Amino acid sequence: MFGKERYGRYGRFVAYMIVIVLVNLAGATLFFRWDLTENNIYSLSEASRRVVSTLSEPLTINVFFSKNLPSPYNNTETYLRDLLEEYSLEDGGRYFNYRFYDVSADEGDLSSETETNRELAQSYGINPIQIQAFESDEIKFQRAYMGLVMVHGDMTEKLPAVTSTDRLEYDLTTSMERLNNKVSALLRLKDKVKVKLYLSSSMEIVTPHMGIDGISSLPEDIQEIVDNLNRKNYGKLEFMHIDPLEEGIPVGELEKYNVPTFNWPELPQKDLKAGEGAAGIVMEHGEKQVNIPLISAYTVPLMGTYYELAAPEDLEETINEVLESLLDINEELGYVSDHGTQSLWGGMEEYYGTSTQDSLSNFREVASETYSIKEIDLSKEEIPEGINTLVIAGPKVKFTDYELYQIDQFLMKGKSLALFIDSFTEGATYSGQNSYGVTSYVPLSTGLERLLEHYGISVKASYVMDENCYKQQSQQGAIGGYQKYYFIPVIENAFINKELSVMRDIKGLVVSKVSPVEVAGDIIKGSGIRSYTLFSSSDRAWEMKDSISFNPYMTAPPSSESDFKSMPLAGMLEGEFTSYFKDKDIPERELDNDETAGEDAGNPPSDDKTGSDLTGLKAEKSFIAKGSPARIFVMGSSDVLKNYIIDSEGSQPNSVFVMNMLDYLNGREDTALMRGKENSYNPLEELSGGAKAFIKYFNIIGLPALVALFGVAALLRRQQRKKMIQAMFRG
Repeated sequence: MFGKERYGRYGRFVAYMIVIVLVNLAGATLFFRWDLTENNIYSLSEASRRVVSTLSEPLTINVFFSKNLPSPYNNTETYLRDLLEEYSLEDGGRYFNYRFYDVSADEGDLSSETETNRELAQSYGINPIQIQAFESDEIKFQRAYMGLVMVHGDMTEKLPAVTSTDRLEYDLTTSMERLNNKVSALLRLKDKVKVKLYLSSSMEIVTPHMGIDGISSLPEDIQEIVDNLNRKNYGKLEFMHIDPLEEGIPVGELEKYNVPTFNWPELPQKDLKAGEGAAGIVMEHGEKQVNIPLISAYTVPLMGTYYELAAPEDLEETINEVLESLLDINEELGYVSDHGTQSLWGGMEEYYGTSTQDSLSNFREVASETYSIKEIDLSKEEIPEGINTLVIAGPKVKFTDYELYQIDQFLMKGKSLALFIDSFTEGATYSGQNSYGVTSYVPLSTGLERLLEHYGISVKASYVMDENCYKQQSQQGAIGGYQKYYFIPVIENAFINKELSVMRDIKGLVVSKVSPVEVAGDIIKGSGIRSYTLFSSSDRAWEMKDSISFNPYMTAPPSSESDFKSMPLAGMLEGEFTSYFKDKDIPERELDNDETAGEDAGNPPSDDKTGSDLTGLKAEKSFIAKGSPARIFVMGSSDVLKNYIIDSEGSQPNSVFVMNMLDYLNGREDTALMRGKENSYNPLEELSGGAKAFIKYFNIIGLPALVALFGVAALLRRQQRKKMIQAMFRG
């Protein structure tokens, strides 16, 4: 009996040990994590999984972070480690690798390993940055390394200052995708990319008077830069130095390359003769060319104009960025550049570093991170086949029927349109007796209205004014605390449609000079076309049609409550559209005199003696009457793309919204979801006046009353317990 019991204990012990071993084996081989955050910010997005799974060559991320960083920077390092581990697990250890380098001093002394790591970081262009630290109720500053570099083949991509977790996954994934695409593009490149330095020898005479040194050594410096870049880009760059004087190239001919030219007068007191010269870099590949300025001018009030020569390290980075744009490593995005649309470049003020708030330079910079923007002049060229989305922003000039036909057939091919339409154009400004000028606003008719109405969506000829708008604190001495700008509506979360997944993380927007967008339900009904109102104004908005004025001191809400209503401000249609030109004559392109002469000159009369008369031969156009599934985005304002709405980092809600729309139109929803999931703008829900009053008085009166009631209940319970004990002892 005793032996059976002993063997039974041994048997249970062995069974328990087997179970423990099996549980440990399962824990070591089966990995499971559960991300409980709202947007799964600690889990990889689908776009990140797609990019890391398509790596074709080893990619290594070298991270240079100082140890023992103060809060909140220590959380950034922890988040980065977890994120890189997620990438590594997704890749399965095939091509993705990462390593953290120790760059911190040990008790003030640098070890040989730490010194080597710092030199490695600086060789990649990762330098220490200055951060703030709160210690003993004091603000202190310290220098720290907080950067990383990606090494993929012979190329590198760096994030020199990773100071926040915001957009970190997005930046890492888009950088990896850009590197992967660049390797593929360079390997299949047949002709080299030419780096042409146009530098007149006459510039050596005038640049000392401009306060510029080092112009004579510029050819050698750029040759060295190109040689260095060739080691990283498979030798695909070719450097050329062109002196317009020696080559006999007139300065005027350089205008077609957008090379900056300089003219100076004779200055006898400085022994300087009048002359002219040119200085600039042109990178060229095929029919594409990009100008890189060498000399920048800065005007300082009361001080005059200062000139500065681009630093070699800046030129190397710029040449590398231009190389990427020339190779089209990103998907192309079409942008209509004629018909009076908003310019992406902003004129000479941007060239001199003084870009205005009305330019689209921020939009161009943000969009260029993931797209190669192709500017299209519809009056001179067809829409290229490789473009999937065409952007038209604020056209002012009427489109011809043939240009409308191009846009229509582009949509019929299953492509997408992003239209930012202005209903009015600014006319003359008249000054009255008061100090305020009155600007006239003329309704626009570009021809796009006909297309949109046919597809089932339209932009009304009015402006939306909203009491829920941008407010600015009044200047000192002015009456009132805040000045309302009714023409800049603030869109709250409650008026944003979350039906589309790419709108899910948009919690608020700001728009300016926007017109209502209406969907014609009778047109799209039964057609299979789906419509979405993306966001609307508040229910305290009204329309301004006549006597248009954006002067905040001359506008006021209407007196009648019936004039207030919520109005849709942006819409999306998707489905199979019917061509506007169905059952209509297909328009022909109208050639101007120069083009006609060019065609006649290039096609002399034929000497064909075969007897075949081809006079009546006409080529039939390939017309699409019913299109493939496509998408149309329409918003009644082009101001939403301007610098005072779009930030240069692309992190604010308006920037995220615009880029999400472009990604959705291009079929890249996974990228849009990745961008939006780390949205830091999370406003509190707006409460009614009654709810605010209840919360206020509950905190003032209700909470103290609840504490008092709790105390009374505790006292009564204690007295009851005391009586029970007394009754027990009496019994």
